[in-house]
Amino acid sequence: MNYVVSAMLFAGLLMVTLAPDAGPGSSAAYAIGATSSEDSDAVVQAYCVRCHNDRMLRGNLSLEGFTLDTAEETGDIAEMMIRKLRAGMMPPPGARRPPGDSLLVLVESLEAHMDEAAAANPNPGGRTFQRLNRAEYERSIYDLLGLQVDAGDYLPLDTKSANFDNIADVQMMSPTLLDSYLNAAAEISRLAVGNADATASESQYRIPRWVSQTERVDGAPFGTRGGTSVLHNFPADGEYVFRVSFHHETTGTVVGNGRSALQTADALEQVEISIDGERVALLEMDRWMHVSDPNSVEMSTEPILVAGGAHRVTAAFIKRTDGPVQDLISPHDWSLASTAIAGTYGVNSLPHIRDLVVGGPLTTVGVSDTPVRRRIFTCTPASPNEQRPCANEIISRLGEQAFRRPLREEDRSALMSFYDEAAAEGDFELGIRTALEAMLASPRFVFRFEQPPGDVAAGQTYRIGAFALASRLSYFLWAAPPDAELRQVAASGALLGDGVLETQVLRMLADPKAEALGPRFAGQWLRLQDLDKIHPDVRLQPDFHQQLADAMRRETELFFNSLVRDDRSVLDLYAADYTFVNERLAKHYGIPGVSGEHFRRVNYPDDTRRGVLGHASILTMTSHAGRTSPVLRGKWVMEVLLGTPPPPPPPGIPDLEEVDEAAGGRMLTTRERMEQHRASPTCNSCHRFMDPIGLALDNFGVTGKWRTRENGSPLDTRGELYDGTPITGPADLRRALLNRPIPLIRTFTENLFAYALGRRVEHFDQPTVRAIARAAEADDYRMSAFILGVVKSDAFRMQRANVVAQQGPEGQKP
Repeated sequence: MNYVVSAMLFAGLLMVTLAPDAGPGSSAAYAIGATSSEDSDAVVQAYCVRCHNDRMLRGNLSLEGFTLDTAEETGDIAEMMIRKLRAGMMPPPGARRPPGDSLLVLVESLEAHMDEAAAANPNPGGRTFQRLNRAEYERSIYDLLGLQVDAGDYLPLDTKSANFDNIADVQMMSPTLLDSYLNAAAEISRLAVGNADATASESQYRIPRWVSQTERVDGAPFGTRGGTSVLHNFPADGEYVFRVSFHHETTGTVVGNGRSALQTADALEQVEISIDGERVALLEMDRWMHVSDPNSVEMSTEPILVAGGAHRVTAAFIKRTDGPVQDLISPHDWSLASTAIAGTYGVNSLPHIRDLVVGGPLTTVGVSDTPVRRRIFTCTPASPNEQRPCANEIISRLGEQAFRRPLREEDRSALMSFYDEAAAEGDFELGIRTALEAMLASPRFVFRFEQPPGDVAAGQTYRIGAFALASRLSYFLWAAPPDAELRQVAASGALLGDGVLETQVLRMLADPKAEALGPRFAGQWLRLQDLDKIHPDVRLQPDFHQQLADAMRRETELFFNSLVRDDRSVLDLYAADYTFVNERLAKHYGIPGVSGEHFRRVNYPDDTRRGVLGHASILTMTSHAGRTSPVLRGKWVMEVLLGTPPPPPPPGIPDLEEVDEAAGGRMLTTRERMEQHRASPTCNSCHRFMDPIGLALDNFGVTGKWRTRENGSPLDTRGELYDGTPITGPADLRRALLNRPIPLIRTFTENLFAYALGRRVEHFDQPTVRAIARAAEADDYRMSAFILGVVKSDAFRMQRANVVAQQGPEGQKP
């Protein structure tokens, strides 16, 4: 939806002159009620044009010429009016409102007219192409080769639009990005096949200081604590060096040095380096280590012989005792809550690894057989005459997977030409590696083209092909390429039929790969990535650390995946009385009886938490470091759940931090400071929408813990929503939102629609969004109903031809 129009309309509505609220059911009669097209136009003229006219232009918008019969001519404005009316935000609080059900009739009439106009002139939308983003690239490489890589090592950050990183029209190519894909293809092909001529290089694995290092990390051997455990791809058999460095205080003193860790006087801290769980080195740490030392705060192993391929490398401390802890009354969960303790005296600190560096190979002795090589070399030539037929078999098989469709003869010839050139001296493996590199660098792998039939002119609509549909489907549900079965039904053409398409969707949803929907769709829609930006004030929240933040995010992802897996109602997203926790998160919530790192489903012990509005991930990322933020929480609900983002604040508006924190000899609560802040009419016009929503959630502290007091004063979470509904806390807020389910349902549908199609949702898509939501209502709003509705829509299966999309790379058909 056009954000500019949204902001214009919202801003205009907020500036309406306030008058007593008659309410939809009030007996205070105004002259106009909507019962027909003419009456609906009269409602707009009487209650909207009084501010949105050619003279006042509130929000830079005039509705003087607006009529229901021509609403499709300004579809973006009409759809925004529908959105505001459905959310109950139009007219704004305190403004005159028409009597009875006039607003309901108006919005239903407007929807019916827009739906009829869309049916008469269907527009499935279109995009030129899609490029594999980081997540899709990683999964595509793993699906093709069984090789796990971090695309962030090769590719720049993905540009986001409409919440998601797979939106086609912002996936522009640049020389830098092109170079990144070429370098990735070269490096990954060498890692996959192996490279006996590999030269020494270094890979660094950082451990942020936000990570607590008192416990064993996932993947590390038992009996260790802290450090890191990573999957590293060794390019060849050879000698490698492993180097670790340690966190230190700003003065250069290592954390956990001899003064602050007297327990190391009798037994030095030891760092174990292990590969696939087997110890290969044991380093004793100098307890007086300092950055001014010749080796600074680093330690290295001697060269160690390692076989090529993927291996789990762990650098961790040997754990001898539990503790020490800095506070016996309330031990801090974050072991590095302060580096200032490095200069104190006693038994109160532990060393912390800062990073692990894998360097090499210093020398190479060959290339070992690996699972990835076995996956590539499905045949082995016994003589030179067998090399090219074997290469043709390997390249044809991998090429079909990489290009996500059967190879054309020109594709096969092009790839074989790379093999022939590299294998001219008889090096079969070099030829395969070069052909694989060409395959990964090909636009047919990196991009997803959807070629229109030759007789389709620009601007006409066409049904996309079966293989393009298969790719759309697999990257939607799995964020990965189509599997063999999906490619097979695409090859037969059966995938284009409704029955087979639905069967494949249900099969794919039952596959574990559908768990990608949690982090890929729900994570981006709910903006869980913002959790990485929040680091609560350690003086107020010493128990918050990276593992807890990761558990918070994982809870929301698992919760969404459970809704998909169990085919639950999407309304459970807002009202479910259960969640998924491990011991760490259960302790944070105060839920007893949960032990271990494994996440499991638990029921909430009371009704203070329900759905995502009770998830610590959402509550933490909508807080500031030192206090909660009702504004951020209210804005998040309006923007993410209701699809009605408030406009940005006008320039010159002071921050809340500029309001005094204390008055009358006591600290003020956030609510009291906000009341002073929004005393200005300019501030109040927006805050009256956001603040009641956020204040209803203020019982949840900065990290989502339940609280009843702030700064020693009782919390007051009472308020009134923009539609006049009184609320006193999270339960009332949930009920108020669920009393208007249409905005929640349509916003979810719209985001699912955008993610599935890889393009922004435009005003001409809204009739389809409404149709999907109405069909899902008949199926109790089950998740499968929304997913099937999107997949079966014309927008998913058809496209409007674009001039740029007529040709593939180098003017050839893709």
